[in-house]
Amino acid sequence: MPLTEYNFNEENAVDRIFYGRIIVKKAASFLFFTEEGIVKNLIHYLKYRNQPDIGSFLGDWWGGLLRGENSLAGRIDCVIPVPLHPAKQKQRGYNQVSLFGQRLAVQWQVPFLESALRKTSNSKTQTRKDRWYRWQGSSELYTLPDPGLIRGKRVLLVDDVLTTGATLEACAKALQQAEGVTVYVATMAVVP
Repeated sequence: MPLTEYNFNEENAVDRIFYGRIIVKKAASFLFFTEEGIVKNLIHYLKYRNQPDIGSFLGDWWGGLLRGENSLAGRIDCVIPVPLHPAKQKQRGYNQVSLFGQRLAVQWQVPFLESALRKTSNSKTQTRKDRWYRWQGSSELYTLPDPGLIRGKRVLLVDDVLTTGATLEACAKALQQAEGVTVYVATMAVVP
């Protein structure tokens, strides 16, 4: 498996994606995602072939590695997944990021807040959009229904694949509407 070996202690390429765009305390990704390879296949099966256990497996694996390094455990108060629109979640049957996030939360013994963020529009997949269109299409897609739920908390925002960072940026902006929130980012994979 193409592990990034990025952790939450040292500056890495994932951190740099957000520089000058949004304040993210620390960011990391578990695996490298390439057009051809096992990670692309894993993510494809997770999202489109009804294999949610892949998310659990990756969350347990990475969560255990990071817990062993003691790099993030103890620094976060809760885990929040990037949400799917309810129509897309109904069609798919699950949010592909949820089991990954749930297992990270279990590994670090913190709450998993699946409904903390809400997606307001059922937009088309962004996998074939360039950076500008991803950013433009993500800017007002996410809301924070109850800012008091995360006020003053250190939040780990989780997603599947990090490409341009537009989705995570939009989610982080929504989360930062709550007073005193600190955002960390973790993804299953990153496009190098």
